[in-house]
Amino acid sequence: MGQSKPQRVVVMTGATAGLGAHAAQHIAAQPGTRVIIGARGSRTVPHGAEVLPLDLASLESVRDFADAVTRRIGDAHIDVLVLNAGMQTSNTERRSAEGYELTFAVNHLAHYLLARLLLPRIADHGRLVITTSDTHDPAITPIAPIGLEPQALAHPSNAGFGSGVRAYAASKLCNLLTAQSFARLDEVRARHITVIAFNPGLTGGTALGGDSSRARRAFVTLLMNTVFRLVGLFRPEYVMGTAERSGRALAQVCLGVITPPLGRIYVSLVRGGPTFPDPSELARSRDAQDQLWRESAVMVGIGKRSGAGDATAPDAKTP
Repeated sequence: MGQSKPQRVVVMTGATAGLGAHAAQHIAAQPGTRVIIGARGSRTVPHGAEVLPLDLASLESVRDFADAVTRRIGDAHIDVLVLNAGMQTSNTERRSAEGYELTFAVNHLAHYLLARLLLPRIADHGRLVITTSDTHDPAITPIAPIGLEPQALAHPSNAGFGSGVRAYAASKLCNLLTAQSFARLDEVRARHITVIAFNPGLTGGTALGGDSSRARRAFVTLLMNTVFRLVGLFRPEYVMGTAERSGRALAQVCLGVITPPLGRIYVSLVRGGPTFPDPSELARSRDAQDQLWRESAVMVGIGKRSGAGDATAPDAKTP
């Protein structure tokens, strides 16, 4: 008898709720696909999916998860690494285990570290998918960042009203900058790894802002169902999609059904369909990409641990 066809291995974060749960269901339903999900505690996952402990608010947990994935897959490689988890708080008072602002730590630093640790295990011609948001772009939303100060994001001095949504938008800028930095790595290019930054667009039915008061959540819901619908008549980016539709699109990106044109990495859903626009001017800045890469490396301790690479900029040979 001939040898069986190797399984497609997909490793995901943010796969237990919202659009990520729908994406995981679509991916797990594909024949010959093995899905490994990083999650806290006991979570509902698609039938057949494997769960390994992961707390993105702890860099130690991220390292443990990367080691556990490596042991679990043995000699196999990761065909798709999906960094989809994201959070948004009402303010910037909360901190990660290492003392960084929680949104920045979870949305950016944890995924930056995880991608660097697992990059050697991604298969040739594999995919790295990072979920971002069009809230990074001042041309689309007024809360978008107009500058990049990684230290200020990690240790903010202002935790007042609106700081939570601004921190979320800044973390999504970091996701885009990070995706572009990975796409420039010599190893990624040599091994033909596809890097994609995916924006699901304005999506209902997510857990973002779950720590807000009931009154604030009710206000946001009212805003989405009234003002955003009106604005959506003129700005298609404000047309709200569903978690099911966004999750299906994320799965299609992960499985290669949706692929950006040559030379582009940004996939943005508009009215539920994929578009391939330029990200913001700041997101395209090579200086911003390099600054974030270097400072993030120091924050997560890369360069201080054997075998974890170094803190050099993306054009270096090491991951």
